[in-house]
Amino acid sequence: MDNNRNLLITIALSVVILTVWQVFYMNPRIEEQRETARIEAEQQTGEEAPASGTGGAPADIPSAGDATSIPGTSAQTGSAASREAAVAANERVRIDTPRLSGSINLTGARLDDLLLKDYHVTVKDDSPNIQLLNPSGGPNGYYVESGYVSNAETGDLPGPDTVWRLAEGEVLSPESPVTLTYTNDRGLTFTRIIEVDENYMFTVSDTVENASGEPVTLRSYGRTTRIGKPETTGIYILHEGLIGVTGEEGLQEVDYSDVEEENIRPGKSSDGWLGITDKYWAVTMVPRVGTEFQPRFYYSEDNGPRYQADFLSDELTVADGATVDTETLVFAGAKEVNVVDAYETERNVRQFELLIDWGWFYFITKPMFYLIDWLFKLLGNFGVAILATTVVVKLVFFPLANKSYKSMANMKKMQPAMLEIREKYADDKMKQQQAMMELYKKEKINPIAGCWPILIQIPVFFALYKVLYVTIEMRHAPFFGWIQDLSAPDPTSLFNLFGLLPYDVPSFLMIGVWPLIMGVTMFLQMRMNPTPPDPTQAMIFTWMPVVFTFMLATFPAGLVIYWAWNNLLSIIQQGVIMKRQGAKIELWDNLIALFKRKKNPNPAE
Repeated sequence: MDNNRNLLITIALSVVILTVWQVFYMNPRIEEQRETARIEAEQQTGEEAPASGTGGAPADIPSAGDATSIPGTSAQTGSAASREAAVAANERVRIDTPRLSGSINLTGARLDDLLLKDYHVTVKDDSPNIQLLNPSGGPNGYYVESGYVSNAETGDLPGPDTVWRLAEGEVLSPESPVTLTYTNDRGLTFTRIIEVDENYMFTVSDTVENASGEPVTLRSYGRTTRIGKPETTGIYILHEGLIGVTGEEGLQEVDYSDVEEENIRPGKSSDGWLGITDKYWAVTMVPRVGTEFQPRFYYSEDNGPRYQADFLSDELTVADGATVDTETLVFAGAKEVNVVDAYETERNVRQFELLIDWGWFYFITKPMFYLIDWLFKLLGNFGVAILATTVVVKLVFFPLANKSYKSMANMKKMQPAMLEIREKYADDKMKQQQAMMELYKKEKINPIAGCWPILIQIPVFFALYKVLYVTIEMRHAPFFGWIQDLSAPDPTSLFNLFGLLPYDVPSFLMIGVWPLIMGVTMFLQMRMNPTPPDPTQAMIFTWMPVVFTFMLATFPAGLVIYWAWNNLLSIIQQGVIMKRQGAKIELWDNLIALFKRKKNPNPAE
């Protein structure tokens, strides 16, 4: 039965693809704990980063310095103060917006204390907020700052150790910017206005006034710095590390391990952005469009590992008595699709949408997200939106699937004629194939049509997996019952009776309710076709749902729900078409035959 053989070959290839996906994309660093536990470990109890040192900065850009002076912190011993102590060590300006809280360090005018109000470490609303930025003197130092390169004619210019004076504003909010000033001993006055919108974009505007009596030449810089190597998912489909879009190179994604081997210096650029990205969060800097600058991705081991995305502008001459201004945008927050896309268009940030890792197949992945997000806004639940998306996908591919199922039904009706041809030309394979092709042509049957329903499901499956895995909108999104996070695996397990027995099971035995539902629906779908006569094919036919059940148990619950629902719709669709075509539905006969005791073909044994 060629249609069964083709179907089994397709399923076998699908298993190979999914196995490779599992082994090379997921398994290298799949956490034994749930996603929430991993984030908690990363954000709250990660390894203590050493205090910031003074060496190892890129050429021409001032060293990071130690912008804090905290009792108990030692650059020599590498110990770090608590985050609270590091924040309290310097004078600060408070940040309070609808979505952010924290403070600006007046030493260096450094943005190094930022919490996300809308996002928590775990699914519980009373769990701690996500700490995005942290002072250099505490654990997990992570900050962004800008300044100027000094030379003999300029004297000391604002840098990492400069203490700015608060001239105006007490709390930075969307309604109230703050103004900082600094005047050096050569008569240069720097006025910095920092603004923030209702989401995650800061605007840092500098005005330089020259009263030195002679022209001076300046170069501005900006950098996003992370002290200590963070924990990453380690999965190939997701980039975590240094990132940017600059110059002719366009998108550059630099892993932490890559920059450890070699500092990367793309060509000069007059637009774009660069920074550091995590799975759900990012911190980037956007130099003013039209200003020439040299981007760089940098790593240093001085006083501990330091990862840095920075830029250095071309020289800027300020005549005596004149003023010049510069501007840098700073994005620090969650990678929400609509927010990121809006910044690209409204703030003229080139290809800012690439901050979210849509992957090579973004032309499928991003429309898939927009469809799910639109249905979510309509239905109010991401899980229900996924179910509705499955129906929409079914409708889009309905003509092709309909044609495929009709061809499969016709193949079933032609099985007696096909068996007759095989018996007639059992010793002549060439004539057998010719007779089969004549039969296909006469009856208008496509022998590979049965493969299409599975083949067209694979790209949709991968696109949905990408959406569930990389978009923050799916993070901690609940369904119903025990599924409180569609981006994490089903937390139940068959092997402790779904939590009734008081013990935990290893991660590879976490076979939850939804993976079981998926396996059962896949089993029923396959049993709608005749059991292959070949023992090997029959064994694959029988064990395929079991393999898929174990394999998909570690996938996000939203993806497993999609697969199970898709199987159910396929069963209904295939059954209706087969009945209309007059083809026999093999489901009940196959189920009865599966549990019926087989007779021994050799009674003498």
